[in-house]
Amino acid sequence: MGSKSSPSDIINLKLILVSGRTAEFQFRPTTTASDVAKYVFENWPEDWGNEQRVDRYEVLRLIYQGRFLHGNVTLGALRLQQGKTTVMHLVPRENLPESTNGDQKRKHKHDTNQERTADHSQNATSPHRSDTTSPNSSTPGCCEGCVIF
Repeated sequence: MGSKSSPSDIINLKLILVSGRTAEFQFRPTTTASDVAKYVFENWPEDWGNEQRVDRYEVLRLIYQGRFLHGNVTLGALRLQQGKTTVMHLVPRENLPESTNGDQKRKHKHDTNQERTADHSQNATSPHRSDTTSPNSSTPGCCEGCVIF
């Protein structure tokens, strides 16, 4: 995992602790978040000191793009660019947090938008207005979301 490989088949991770200290590591795309935590635990950088060191690697959690990574997700599944450096936070946390209501609201809003789009697609196939103009002009349709060409 931490060994040198050709730049095209490795992922560089720059890990940041809560204290702001950083260290860089190299992993293969098949490496899981749990494997990263275990490797870092076993190869704790000297310049990080012992102030934030934990008793076991299972407590170390990776945060990527504001979300905690589950232990079985691979770096490749995150579509990280190989040969480039990706920044992640490394924090001690006993359990992963529950999903927030914000996640549910975003999902619901996305679903609602898809339903609206589907409604407008169906409406476009059946004319709502009988006063359409020539095919080359665009006029408002039956609602703000519909346009007749």
